[in-house]
Amino acid sequence: MAAPHTRPSAAGSDGARASGQGALPAQGEGPLPSAVLHHQEKGTGRRTTFLLHGFLGQGRNLLRLATAWLACDGTRRFVLPDLTGHGHSPPLPPQPTLETVARDLLALVHGYEGPVEVVGHSFGGRVALQAALLEPETIAAVTLLDISPSPVPEHARTHALMRLLLEAPASAPSKEAMRAWFLERGLPRHLAEWLLMNLQRTASGELCWRIDRARLDALHRASNPIDLWAAVEAPASRVKLCVRGSKSPFVSDADARRLAACGVRVVTLEGAGHFLHVEALDALVAVLCGPGGGDGDGGKEAPGARAVGG
Repeated sequence: MAAPHTRPSAAGSDGARASGQGALPAQGEGPLPSAVLHHQEKGTGRRTTFLLHGFLGQGRNLLRLATAWLACDGTRRFVLPDLTGHGHSPPLPPQPTLETVARDLLALVHGYEGPVEVVGHSFGGRVALQAALLEPETIAAVTLLDISPSPVPEHARTHALMRLLLEAPASAPSKEAMRAWFLERGLPRHLAEWLLMNLQRTASGELCWRIDRARLDALHRASNPIDLWAAVEAPASRVKLCVRGSKSPFVSDADARRLAACGVRVVTLEGAGHFLHVEALDALVAVLCGPGGGDGDGGKEAPGARAVGG
């Protein structure tokens, strides 16, 4: 596996964003340049495939998926970025939007011979859809993992999770102490462990948040209401496949039927929840590596999977 790629950040104490284009423009001179996203690669094949993590996640969350997929398809080279404001990538700007994150992704994509394939889980799928709307010529195919183009409803559990994250202490003496804080408030252990990946140790020895929680909340509020069906219903749509968990509410039956009506192959993994790449890794890889995995050509479904209408 190639070492993670980073470039020196142009950010200073005022939170300016990193850039690969030299100095930041003065206020009023135009938009901020795209952030240089931290990322890692897996594989050396000719088919460049970006794997995009979900909200509050990191690229490394999808490393097991990349490894398993590569084992059955050595033609691919996987790129796993930390999306803007996540992991080790530059922070979000004030008033961030879904387009902010998508344009930063596209700036990274431009460094690879394209067009490329993009597979996005949850929020990462919405970033992929926005990128396909902005530059359809850059994206060869989009695969959605348990997310639809519909606005994310207010009752989605990510809203409650974000509220809890905002209420969490700014620092803690240990990971155990922060974990206990979340568990005492009823957060399932696996979600607590997921959030704790965003902690870093300070010079004083305490743990603090690597992420800017307030700006991530702003991104969450700005991006969830967006309707992205235009990316699917366009005449030359790049969206080819949607894989959902039967126990997850993120892709409704109505969404699945609408996707299928647009020619998108929709596969349901029986017994799986939202985190397909963790809960049903083998079944997910079987779909992705099987006939039509990502190219929309259909084919026999993997064990534990069923197609909409099938």
